[in-house]
Amino acid sequence: MRKILYALSSSVIGFGLAAGLAQAEQLTIATVNNGDMIIMQKLSPEWEKETGNKLNWVVLEENVLRQKVTTDIATKGGQYDILTIGGYETPIWGKLGWLRPLDDLGADYDYGDLLAPIKSGLTVDGKLYAVPFYTESSFTLYRKDLFDAAGIKMPDQPTYDQIKEFAAKLTDKSKQQYGICLRGKPGWGENMAFLGTMINTYGGRWFDMNWKPQINSAPWKKAITDYVDLMKNYGPPGATANGFNENQALFSTGHCAMWIDATSAAGRVYDPKQSQVADKTAFARAPVAVTPSGSSWSWSWNLAIPTSSKKTDAAKSFIKWATSKQYVKLVGEKEGWVAVPPGTRKSTYDLAEYQKEAPFAATVLKAILSADPSKPTKDPVPYTGVQFVAIPEFQGIGTIVGQQIAAALAGQQSVDAVLDTAQKQVEREMKKAGYPK
Repeated sequence: MRKILYALSSSVIGFGLAAGLAQAEQLTIATVNNGDMIIMQKLSPEWEKETGNKLNWVVLEENVLRQKVTTDIATKGGQYDILTIGGYETPIWGKLGWLRPLDDLGADYDYGDLLAPIKSGLTVDGKLYAVPFYTESSFTLYRKDLFDAAGIKMPDQPTYDQIKEFAAKLTDKSKQQYGICLRGKPGWGENMAFLGTMINTYGGRWFDMNWKPQINSAPWKKAITDYVDLMKNYGPPGATANGFNENQALFSTGHCAMWIDATSAAGRVYDPKQSQVADKTAFARAPVAVTPSGSSWSWSWNLAIPTSSKKTDAAKSFIKWATSKQYVKLVGEKEGWVAVPPGTRKSTYDLAEYQKEAPFAATVLKAILSADPSKPTKDPVPYTGVQFVAIPEFQGIGTIVGQQIAAALAGQQSVDAVLDTAQKQVEREMKKAGYPK
């Protein structure tokens, strides 16, 4: 009898230990190599300590991340438990059933605190398929010391003609000082994110109401010609290799008089630990040309769980932690208030510490809330999305066009030639996909 009791008690203890071990999970998280995500990785041991779980980080350059994550989720590869995905992918993948709903993170998560337009963009048929880690629009960062020295003044919202004038006056290549830095690295989320807004405000659009591509239209040619001229005359060398991170490094080390890019850059450029020009930087709204429609983008980086993950509960625990009010305060206390993830929670903008340390906060919030994906262009269009077209095919066609424009920027072909080629390529892709539907 004693032997039986001992055997039973041993098996119970063994089961208890096994259950305890089973509760600790190792999660694989795929994310982009942007500053906010690097901070998330740095602070994640706090969550690991609280839960006993471990994170395996796969940190990738933006274009590579998109390619790997898209391939894995489409093939149900199950390589990742947590994905960093954009506001473009979330509704498409949610509708396809590739993502777990995230409506059940608990009452203490305070869903009502999430900015309404961002939350809405991540929701399909009443279900939330990702939660925002940080959100951005676009604006113009500039060196106020260089503007003052040149006797010129940046308006609250410059025109692209003014941007050209300023860039010409502020370029001094002998000092490696460039009038403007803009994205040149090809990709639908790299050069085309910026160029999408430039094309919009020049009066262009991706498609007419019958889904006919408009890439070799007059507004596109004017916008891309001005972009190439700006970059060739007043931009840094090798611009086709420069995306968001590369331009941030150039601006932060004093090589750019102006930089039109994501509002999320503000926290890093204003952080003296990361930027040599933190006390010399000012900001204005994104430039306009013939229309204000679609002149600044609307984008969110979000955390999501693929349906192929077998570790949903642990993944939800991390996502809840990393997008909570408490995480915002943790970043502020550990990394500085300028470094907190922007554009996700209303409560962030109510924090006195954030208001004090982040002079850009109100401007960024206004830009995020004013971007209207439902009316991105001067002329009517059959799609939503400011710097992207919210259809599954855009990931491919946006990159095709981005590669063509990079060829023009590199001087390999004329603007007219690359846009004519891109027009034919996109017409072919859209026909293959069955448009108009």
